[in-house]
Amino acid sequence: MAGDDLVRLSATEVVEALTTGAVSPVELVDAAAARIEAVDGAVNALPTLCLDRARDQAAALAGRPAPDDRRGWLAGLPLVVKDLVDVAGVRTTYGSPLFANHVPERSDILVERLEERGAMVMAKSNTPEFGAGANTFNEVFGKTRNPWNTALTCGGSSGGSAVALATGMAWLATGSDLGGSLRTPASFCGVVGLRPSPGRVARAPASDPFDTLSVEGPMARSVPDLALMLDAMAGTHTEDPLSRPAPDLSYVGALAGPPPGRVGWSPDLGFLPVDPEVAAVCEHALDVFAAMGATVDNACPDFADAGETFQILRAANFAMAHAEKLATHRDMLKPDIVWNVEKGLALTADEIGKARRARAALYARMVSFFDSHDLLATPAALVPPFDVDQRYVTHIGDVAFDNYMDWLGITFAITLTGCPAILVPCGFTAAGLPVGLQLVGRPHDEAALLAAAARLEEATVANRDLPIDPRPS
Repeated sequence: MAGDDLVRLSATEVVEALTTGAVSPVELVDAAAARIEAVDGAVNALPTLCLDRARDQAAALAGRPAPDDRRGWLAGLPLVVKDLVDVAGVRTTYGSPLFANHVPERSDILVERLEERGAMVMAKSNTPEFGAGANTFNEVFGKTRNPWNTALTCGGSSGGSAVALATGMAWLATGSDLGGSLRTPASFCGVVGLRPSPGRVARAPASDPFDTLSVEGPMARSVPDLALMLDAMAGTHTEDPLSRPAPDLSYVGALAGPPPGRVGWSPDLGFLPVDPEVAAVCEHALDVFAAMGATVDNACPDFADAGETFQILRAANFAMAHAEKLATHRDMLKPDIVWNVEKGLALTADEIGKARRARAALYARMVSFFDSHDLLATPAALVPPFDVDQRYVTHIGDVAFDNYMDWLGITFAITLTGCPAILVPCGFTAAGLPVGLQLVGRPHDEAALLAAAARLEEATVANRDLPIDPRPS
């Protein structure tokens, strides 16, 4: 099969071809390498390649029998890892000049698990410095562009992963999500991304292994491919104190689950401005669930204090993670990180305690909401993709934002709940830019969430054109 044909197959189809011997892992690496050479110059999604490492892994995999349990078995599929995650022997910069030449000796256990299950890391995807911000640019590798219009941002911080998927440079990619870092770029690039429940995907080593705001998750071009990757990522690990066992039923098997019975819809979570066109595209997509017999109503928990709560908890996290860097290398950190760390250092114990209590109360309201609803649906981003040279959204309508995080409220408010959230492409703006719907499920119930997302995807055409060639403005 020709390389261009291979990159257009789904991950599920490729794994089937690998399993039957119809294609080899080395052929896939070569096909991906050719596609990267052809298109990455226009988008700058994969600045660090490790193709020889992937070919070495392919040779090692050739003599290894497949496990009896094929759940999550990737059989030699090459994939992309976000440049916030360590890969042994591969340059890993975290998007920061401080680590421009950093080469870790050990991979994160997320990477180790994927490789144990037959994946091969072939590239690192671009990310903003330390994952801060929803526009993917940094001083090491520059800016990553949206393939639907290369004058626009791809979102962030998992922007490189989303672009690699949308353009056919990768079949699967890892992402991470604190305030929307996985969901926003998936929306802007027309791919699928899952923010799983904390502990669903084990990670280590970590500066704060008990953190529940930031998680690692899968990204793909379709929901079935996403479920396959989640099966490969999920499971407990002794080095991650929050990690949870994989469920009895595989996530691929869970896709056949029933549709939701009742869906709550909120375009703004009650406290945010939203672009009217984005809201209209998302609301129209909910007709899919109504056609299946679901009740769709305007309902969501009270998120009124989510903005302040998240900003305090995020700032405390940034102070913990980056205060030493601020003290020693302030001039090498981007202004947004300096602002966030200083905000965290200025917090009082009373402010942090109040924010933690507010988060607990929000979680209780979310649990009560799911007593009567199966899903909460919202836009995944408040605006369409914007100018790649604009650092962040400064206003929506008459509402102005004074920092780089406030415009991400539609995703970071959901982060506070700890509930799993999936981004599914649901339509396009009049300018032809992707719009994504955020579906939020019950705590720890990724299975039902994936089943609902699969039903939505089957009934729309929002990601049928993938992969695409980069399109200039």
